[in-house]
Amino acid sequence: MRSALGGPRLLLRRLREISAESVSAQARLDKIVVQIAANMVAEVCSVYVLRADQRLELYATEGLNREAVHQTTMHSGEGLVGLIAKSAEPLALSEAQEHPAFAYKPETGEEVYHSFLGVPILRGGNTLGVLVVQNKVRRVYSEEEIEALQTTAMLLAELIASGELQAIEDPRDLALYRPATLRGSPMVEGVGLGHVLLHEPRVVVKQLVAEDISGELGRLEQAIDAMRAAIDELVAHGDRMGAGEHREVLQTVRMVANDRGWVRRLREAVMSGLTAEAAVERVQNDARARMQRQTDPYLRDRLHDLDDIANRLLHQLTGQSYVADRDSVPENAIIVARTMGPAALLDYDRQRLRGLVLEEGGPTSHVAIVARALGVATVGLVQGLIDIVETGDPIIVDGSTGEVHVRPQPDVQSAYAEKARLRARRQEQYARLRDVPAITKDGVQIALHMNAGLAIDMPHVHETGAASVGLFRTELQFMLAPRFPRMDEQHRFYKAVLDAAPDRPITFRTLDIGSDKILPYMAKIEEENPALGWRAIRIGLDRPGLLRMQIRAMLKAGADRDLRIMFPMIANVAEFEAARAIALRELDHIKRHDYSPPRSLRLGAMVEVPSLLWELDLIAERADFLSVGSNDLVQYMYAADRDNTRVSKRYDNLSPPVLRALERVAEAGRRANTPVTLCGEMGGRPLEALALLAIGYRSLSMSPSAIGPVKSMILNVDLDEAQVFLATLLAADDGAPSVREKLRDYALSRNIPL
Repeated sequence: MRSALGGPRLLLRRLREISAESVSAQARLDKIVVQIAANMVAEVCSVYVLRADQRLELYATEGLNREAVHQTTMHSGEGLVGLIAKSAEPLALSEAQEHPAFAYKPETGEEVYHSFLGVPILRGGNTLGVLVVQNKVRRVYSEEEIEALQTTAMLLAELIASGELQAIEDPRDLALYRPATLRGSPMVEGVGLGHVLLHEPRVVVKQLVAEDISGELGRLEQAIDAMRAAIDELVAHGDRMGAGEHREVLQTVRMVANDRGWVRRLREAVMSGLTAEAAVERVQNDARARMQRQTDPYLRDRLHDLDDIANRLLHQLTGQSYVADRDSVPENAIIVARTMGPAALLDYDRQRLRGLVLEEGGPTSHVAIVARALGVATVGLVQGLIDIVETGDPIIVDGSTGEVHVRPQPDVQSAYAEKARLRARRQEQYARLRDVPAITKDGVQIALHMNAGLAIDMPHVHETGAASVGLFRTELQFMLAPRFPRMDEQHRFYKAVLDAAPDRPITFRTLDIGSDKILPYMAKIEEENPALGWRAIRIGLDRPGLLRMQIRAMLKAGADRDLRIMFPMIANVAEFEAARAIALRELDHIKRHDYSPPRSLRLGAMVEVPSLLWELDLIAERADFLSVGSNDLVQYMYAADRDNTRVSKRYDNLSPPVLRALERVAEAGRRANTPVTLCGEMGGRPLEALALLAIGYRSLSMSPSAIGPVKSMILNVDLDEAQVFLATLLAADDGAPSVREKLRDYALSRNIPL
């Protein structure tokens, strides 16, 4: 090819002219492939477009059989073209037919061509198609030619995404006018009714090739400085939301903005002849394409931060506002986005936000943490939403169920409006119960505790009247940090948590990492079944330095206080004894070094591995307290992943085997006079909580929002009668898979609120 600068510049100018011609979509694309082939000195140029059914269709060609256009298709991953679509990476071969993935389509006539160069057509990291050039002679394509074809593919991406190359009208457009209900993953509880506000930080880059490279470098540096200053301003004013993990999230975003490797790649892209805007888009596309194909959930979450920074930089370069002008944000705004960085959410006026819906992002993503701090009802993982909504569409977000209703029918809208009013009234009623003891009608007192894992959760202890924090998940602090928290950082964090509730006990659970909870700074071990693999206390005992550091930080933070620590995933008594020995050695260490020790130290075990059910009396004698992790215990009992929709409905928490196993734990605690608390999701559902009380539990720990409903149930139940009723059901042993319906009927017949 002639030049990495002159060739693409002339080609892109000619392609722009073709795009402006008043011709049919097919004629336009036919002219484009002719121009690319001539510019690349190639006998063949072909464009394949990825259809909605994930098949690649030949849309245009110069050099291959024209009759194969719109007739030839292949799966993503099939042949060399499919391989490029699947990997989202360029492929250059001097002898294509020797590649193991080579598989030509006879109808195209490409068997006479040997050298092959293909690049993905990417937009926002998503593959839209593949652009290919081929030659009959064996030819080594240079880096210069590969970059030139990638630059050309960027222009094709905009033409495809804008619909200019669509040969037929997309019937999915009809969905823009119909009501639709989509389901996602609940991220922040609450109900939001309002109108769609599309968060579209993406800038369409029109000018790809630089006329003045040094000038583009200057523009890039200036925009980077301005972007960093804006993020510094956000961090400096982050205290408007108080202390919490959102501050750490913003610090992480700032670290991404200052990443030297990312900035170096931007500069290299400009030096290759791209404009500053095109360089940002090139680097962003490449990074997104690689990271979207990662299975590591942490890396996928970090993708959102990378998008946020790249989009901010593009808006600095173009002078466009990053978010909608505050005056243009409607009063009942529901933000809808493919993804969003945490800093972007803070740019919106909180007073006008009613909800947030994301196509990507889970409950532990950075934006979810900020949304939780803001109290905005949020649903994530809502696939295909962006395709069917427009700004201004009516929308309802249910952060409790994960449902999103777009352009809802009047009856649905009325029902949710009433649900929102009812929710508000119930919250007022529950708030009035805050200081009312949780005592059953026949005088049995129940201790209600709160589950937490973030500093921003701690105010709920007083708001709900929780007796204590029955479970504090310490791993969330580690998952949010860009590196392993040092001893002093852990100490400050645990002390802040203890200070937030000085009059309430707090039970810290040591690191429960592994499986789907990945730390970015620890090498991930590939396991066929990570839920049954190297996780939780197994990591702590195999890497005692990690466990020792965490326990020492907790002991220092708990100086002159009552401190409670429990160990997760204990499979046998020997594991608990090993963990307990480490904790006692650390206690002895801080005493020897003249640190103030806790006033008392109580060490507990989590009962969540079924093997421990056969050592209950032993563990109850040795542990200071037991906490039942019902989520894991039940899924392990049934060998069914609770997050797998294919099998999660195959068992019920209120099945006789589950209730009998849980009853054994409560009985073992009573025999040893060892306190037992259930801290899984079961305890936070009134019907399940009723069953737990009836089999002997007197201490439950749950999410803050569940305390009010469960307390309301407790105040209206005659526990002695409920115990007799459930015992009768379990003694029947009739093979029923669950007692749920009969227990529900019993509760409703006695006006027990569920």
